[in-house]
Amino acid sequence: MSLPLDFFGLAMVEVVLAGVLAGLVGVLVVLRERAFFTMSLTHATFPGAVAAAILGVSIPLGAAVAAVGLIAIAVGIGRMRSQGPAVASGVMLTAGFALGAFLQSVAPLAVDVESFLVGQVLAVTTADLALTAGVLVVAALVWALAGAHLVFSSADEAGYRRAGLAPWIPETLSLALIAGTVVAIMPVVGAILGVALIVAPAAAARLLVRDWRWMLLVAPALGAASGVVGLLASRWFDLAAGGAIALVAVLLYALAWSARALRGTIEARTR
Repeated sequence: MSLPLDFFGLAMVEVVLAGVLAGLVGVLVVLRERAFFTMSLTHATFPGAVAAAILGVSIPLGAAVAAVGLIAIAVGIGRMRSQGPAVASGVMLTAGFALGAFLQSVAPLAVDVESFLVGQVLAVTTADLALTAGVLVVAALVWALAGAHLVFSSADEAGYRRAGLAPWIPETLSLALIAGTVVAIMPVVGAILGVALIVAPAAAARLLVRDWRWMLLVAPALGAASGVVGLLASRWFDLAAGGAIALVAVLLYALAWSARALRGTIEARTR
C-alpha cells in the first residue's frame, strides 16, 4: 500500500504535469504566433478566479468561464476590419486585469490575489493534479489525431482553405487548448507568469530543432525541467515558486538562443 504524497510531493508531480502540458500547447502557440494572445488570456482568467473565490465556488471553473467570455469578445473585436487580432488581444489583456482588480477591491471578504497572480504550487490538491492531467491527455490526443492539420493551417492558412478545409476548426481547437492550459497551470505559475511556462520552452525547442515533431518532444521536456528546477530552487533559496519556475523557463530559452548563435558562428567559420 503506497503512502500518500506530502505537500511537496504533490507540488513536484504538479509542476511536471504542468510543464509537459505547457510545452505541448506551447508548440501550438509558437507555430501559430499566438504568444501575445496567450499573455492576454492569462490576464483574462484573473477576474474569473477572483469572482470564484468570492462566491466560494471552484476557482478553475471561474477562470475558465471568464476566459471563454473574454475570448468571445476578443473574437468579435478581431473580426472588425478596422481593428484586428492584436487590438482584440490588447483589449482582453487590459480589461481582464482591470476587472480582476476591481472585483478584488469590492470583495466582501479577503481574497489572496497574489496566489492568483504568481501561483501557489505548494498548496495544490489532488483535484488540481487531476485537472492538469486531464487537460494533458486531451492535448496529447489532439496532437496525435489532428497534428498535421494544426501545423498545415498554422503555416499556410490560405492554402489550407484552398484545399477545401475549414480553418476555423483548427483555430477553435487551438483556442480551446490554450485556454484549458492557462486555467490548468494557474496553481503553478498564476495568471501573470503562465505565459512564460507556455511560450519559453516551446520557443527554445524551435531554436534547437526544426521539425515540429521533435518540438513536441523537446518542449515538454524543457517545460518539465523548468518546473522541477524552479521548484527545487524555490525550496533551497526560499524563493517564490511561481517566479522561480518562470525564470528557469526564460533562462532555458536564453541558453537555447546562445547555443543556436554559437552553432551558427561555428558553421560559418567552417564554411
